[in-house]
Amino acid sequence: MTRPDTQTCEAIVRGRLSDPFAVLGMHMDGAAIGLTVFAPDAGEVTVTDEAGKPLAEMERIHPEGVFHTTFKRRKKPFPYRLHCRAGDHEWDRDDPYRFGPVLGETDEYLIAEGRHEELWTRLGAHPMTHEGVQGTAFAVWAPNARRVSVVGHFNAWDGRRHPLRRRLGAGLWELFVPGLSRGEVYKYEIVGASGAVLPLKADPLSFRQESAPDTASIVDGPIRYDWTDGDWRDRPKGNPQSEPISIYEVHLGSWRRGDGDTVLSYAEVAPLLADYVNDMGFTHVEFLPLSEHPYAPSWGYQPIGMFAPTSRFGSPQDFAGMIDHLHGAGIGVIMDWVPAHFPSDEHGLARFDGTALYEHDDPRLGFHKDWNTLIYNFGRNEVSNFLRASALYWLNECHVDALRVDAVASMLYLDYSREPGEWIPNRHGGRENLDAIDFLRDANVQVAQRTGGMTIAEESTAFPGVSRPVDEDGLGFDFKWNMGWMHDTLEYIAEDPINRRWHHDKMTFGLHYAFSENFVLPISHDEVVHGKGSLLGKMPGDDWQRFANLRAYLGWMWTHPGKKLLFMGSEFAQDREWNHDRSLDWHLLDDSRHAGIQRLVRDLNGVYRSHPALHALDCDPEGFRWIDGGDAENNVFSFLRLANDAPPVAVICNMAPVQRDNFRVGLPSHGPWREIFNSDAIEYGGTGSGNGGFITADGQGWHGQPVSAGLALPPLATLILTPDI
Repeated sequence: MTRPDTQTCEAIVRGRLSDPFAVLGMHMDGAAIGLTVFAPDAGEVTVTDEAGKPLAEMERIHPEGVFHTTFKRRKKPFPYRLHCRAGDHEWDRDDPYRFGPVLGETDEYLIAEGRHEELWTRLGAHPMTHEGVQGTAFAVWAPNARRVSVVGHFNAWDGRRHPLRRRLGAGLWELFVPGLSRGEVYKYEIVGASGAVLPLKADPLSFRQESAPDTASIVDGPIRYDWTDGDWRDRPKGNPQSEPISIYEVHLGSWRRGDGDTVLSYAEVAPLLADYVNDMGFTHVEFLPLSEHPYAPSWGYQPIGMFAPTSRFGSPQDFAGMIDHLHGAGIGVIMDWVPAHFPSDEHGLARFDGTALYEHDDPRLGFHKDWNTLIYNFGRNEVSNFLRASALYWLNECHVDALRVDAVASMLYLDYSREPGEWIPNRHGGRENLDAIDFLRDANVQVAQRTGGMTIAEESTAFPGVSRPVDEDGLGFDFKWNMGWMHDTLEYIAEDPINRRWHHDKMTFGLHYAFSENFVLPISHDEVVHGKGSLLGKMPGDDWQRFANLRAYLGWMWTHPGKKLLFMGSEFAQDREWNHDRSLDWHLLDDSRHAGIQRLVRDLNGVYRSHPALHALDCDPEGFRWIDGGDAENNVFSFLRLANDAPPVAVICNMAPVQRDNFRVGLPSHGPWREIFNSDAIEYGGTGSGNGGFITADGQGWHGQPVSAGLALPPLATLILTPDI
């Protein structure tokens, strides 16, 4: 290109240069090489070779800092540097417009097709050595932008100084900025489709962000950590449906706090949490979302950084260290992941390039009025690719073992929480979100094929096949939360025992569909917040009955078909509703009643994990058989849990506040049976009533079983028996 004319110079200094590489840097100027540089902070600019030898003084061709020179004896571009002066201050720098692109045609093709399954390796900010020079390569998708610039302290937040190269076709913008290293703060300044300069945007693929209330991205690259969890990752993995899975759900900022109510870091919490979870016998920790989010009271469910661990607790490397430590302790890690919606904060994805890019333009498709958030356009290749890559990133790069996918029901239905006229039917006239269904199926297939990780759906409707394989017309999740079981059983246990006979079906109805999906039984954070009180607070009666009811209910839960999930604090009967701004009330463990509940949960986990009958056929109807599910008059439930080649387990739950002596229960085999768990044991805070640890099944056939035994059923208690083999 010849020397820029006045109009072009004005475009440079006004930040309206949509194709900077067509003007800046070196270009053929007839038979010579022309060089144009924008250096608004320099009074003089000298071109040097890479060793610093001066080659030419540049001419200022615009008073606001456009410089130009011509190399008449040069026939092709060559490496160079810039020596700048402003008064007594001098500095050397590389010109970003001398470097070629980092992205290739394959990247463009795959991103446009929505099939770049390792998107994080190309988009975002990547420290690297490019053409022999260290710096950072930036790349972002903004197809409708007129200009995209990277800004930060390094360029005085001046969007004129580092406009990105526009790559036509896929709508990508990229720039290698020499000399820029890890830790630099940056955002994107975007001139939108209308020509307006948008509010500064965080990088959608940033790997680290500033702590709230600050919102900038930080140059870091994909997570870097010297992992030591190879044995954990390479361990033989069985079928998760037949494994014991007992999940401790944690909000990291309020599980335990330090002196002065300070929030513990990833590094500080890791050994404490690992020791506690191991001591309690849980198999997994599930974290409420730890991706970056601007609004703490959202608990992470309104994420901005889909590839960035929240900086509230430390760096991405600290986050990795926590995962590594938990794996070293033999604990699986599940993280909540939120592809259902995103916040409308101006620094986020909302109208990212001045158009509805990640979201739908029509609020009937693109806005959640319940959460005041935006809905992803799952039908857009690049958006579904972005989300799918996020899932793969957490599982592959961050070593998370499973993702619990939030609010799946809101994704599946176009009329979710909408009145007639507030939604648009699909192409067949139905209410299903066909694009979201395709996205979920594709994401689950990619997760299974590329990571070996699990996915768990929070799905509250009867949508068919949520946890069935995609090739069987399912959505492909490994598990689904059993919200129906949770609602029904909590309603039952909240009833005064005198009324429970009229609500007996609340406890038994779940067995009609218990094997239609691979279920997790969730007593989650949602049940102990927003005025719902604590789990203990839901229990009726006087103080003794409240604790006894809770012990019996937890016994029912741990023996019922389905994997287990319990929100933190419920394992020691926290009486106060959960508050995300406060630590759990650990001082309650000085009270023997609360310590007894904790001991009970610890022992339930031990029994559950050590007896295959309680977990091996959790998702198979062959693993459950009623002894008597219809004794509403006595508020008693009895059933068998079964497994191939393992002793059966008999469970009897007395949900009445009276002891029942010599209560006959049918059993499948003659001889001695051990009472391996009694929720009324003294060490749990009960009365100590029971059967002395053993019973003998030698009576007549009963309840369709070949033999029976007369049992002492303590009040409000769950018993677990197994043959004494």
